Amino acid sequence: MAIRAHALPHLFTFPTVARKPLLTKLGFSLRNSVSDSTEARKKLVLEVKEKLQRDHSNLPVGKNGRDDEEMIYWFLKDRKFAVDEATTKLVKAIKWHHEFKVSELSEESVKRVAETGKAYVHDFLDVSGRPVLVVVASKHIPSTFFYGSADFEESEMHIGQVHDPIQNEKLCAFLIERALGKLPPGKEEILGIFDLRGFGPENADLKFLTFIFDAFYCYYPRRLGQVLFVDAPFVFQPIWQLAKPLLKSYASLVRLPLLSICADFCMSYYHVGLHNISVLKVRFCSAETVKSEYFTEETLPAGFRD
Repeated sequence: MAIRAHALPHLFTFPTVARKPLLTKLGFSLRNSVSDSTEARKKLVLEVKEKLQRDHSNLPVGKNGRDDEEMIYWFLKDRKFAVDEATTKLVKAIKWHHEFKVSELSEESVKRVAETGKAYVHDFLDVSGRPVLVVVASKHIPSTFFYGSADFEESEMHIGQVHDPIQNEKLCAFLIERALGKLPPGKEEILGIFDLRGFGPENADLKFLTFIFDAFYCYYPRRLGQVLFVDAPFVFQPIWQLAKPLLKSYASLVRLPLLSICADFCMSYYHVGLHNISVLKVRFCSAETVKSEYFTEETLPAGFRD
């Protein structure tokens, strides 16, 4: 059942959040001068690299390691070139990539969980030239639901879709890496689509949703340009109410800039820190909107074709 307009105000009600003071004009000017200077950027990358070598020599090297200058630059950019903030965030990300063994993930290692069709990277880019990561929520059955179900016979039909949470997280990491690998020159962000058609209580998984938020905030910052929640049913409201505080832990300002008559909602989540202002656009829309605004007839994902 599609979300009805009278239920939506409750779904998207946010508590008032006080604005934090932004940078002083002088500080902002200095930060801009750094970001505009290629030479200054190189010096900051070297500074972070040396800091990691000096203070965190136990961290691995190589791709996604403490000497990965491309990764260092990206995290500096994410932190508005604040060295200490970027270093702190890098340490956490490098440890995660190493401990999670992201570089060892392959099609074969995630084959079993990928075959459920619960998530995939679309073959084509969207109309904005972004790689597309699609999650089909109705095909995701958390193991906690399966083993805790009072109706075992009903749960048995989902047994092929139930996987250990770690396997789901590995699939997520693998697909993020794959999507980033499809970025065209000049593009930096991907589009995430959560297909909520057919979503039911058995598909709710707050732990996995938390992992996704962590992944895109801590390990792949500024890579998720927009998220589409497609045809969210009323039953999705409880999980959304639980998810909002998680989003707010990464955002000190939340606002609802657009409310159209057709119940097509857009939201922007802002993380406003001393040296950082990042925006994640979240949109609740229909499958028809996905068809008409994000793809051509030739590039539309199969799941959205009539």
